[in-house]
Amino acid sequence: MASKPDEERSDVVTKKIDGEAETLTERATQLLEHEILHGVLEPGTRLAVLDLADRYGISSSPIREALSRLVAQDLVEAIGRRGFHVRALSHEDLRDITHVRFTIEREALQLSMRNGGDEWEAAVVAALHRLQRYVERKGAEFGLGGDELDSLHYQFHKVLISGSGSRRLTVLAHDFYNQAYRYRNINMSGLKEPDAFMQMHHVLAEAALGENEALAVELLHEHLYSTLTNIYPDKGA
Repeated sequence: MASKPDEERSDVVTKKIDGEAETLTERATQLLEHEILHGVLEPGTRLAVLDLADRYGISSSPIREALSRLVAQDLVEAIGRRGFHVRALSHEDLRDITHVRFTIEREALQLSMRNGGDEWEAAVVAALHRLQRYVERKGAEFGLGGDELDSLHYQFHKVLISGSGSRRLTVLAHDFYNQAYRYRNINMSGLKEPDAFMQMHHVLAEAALGENEALAVELLHEHLYSTLTNIYPDKGA
């Protein structure tokens, strides 16, 4: 029978192993997510566990767990015996993402407008200002900003709904913002009119801060669905 010190030592070792496994899984998830979102691993690419383990220098178990996590995020698709693949891009997929994202952000925006105070209003103004400064600095090339632009754009949308008081709405909004990343990159790279881009965000912020709920919801809908109509102009929303 193991002594108490031996049992305690065993618990410490087990926790250390579990912690290392979690760290490796998180690392594998981050690497895969980054390469999928940035098009290094293109839509439809087969994701073989052993190949990925060799590619990242991480053992197979964390890779499998990472793939399962990305299946849950809809970035990876598990297709029976064919294994894992990068989820393909399609009008139907983006329409579904946009519909769910709008449903979540509409609720969060309405709650923020009703519950948000001075700090929320100041945060919206500050996020809008940072986005404006970046776009002004880049001019007509602003749409090629990649991660820097997306980070500022995300911060604006995150802050806009941050007064909702609901952690779960915030988490869901973040998840669906990320799911639209690949589509948004395609859309952004084709934008050449910085004034029109910023005008859309200014009027949305003004409606939200001005407590015009109906207009704010209408503008949010127009903004979110613009990616869908820009990429698939012949299929509509």
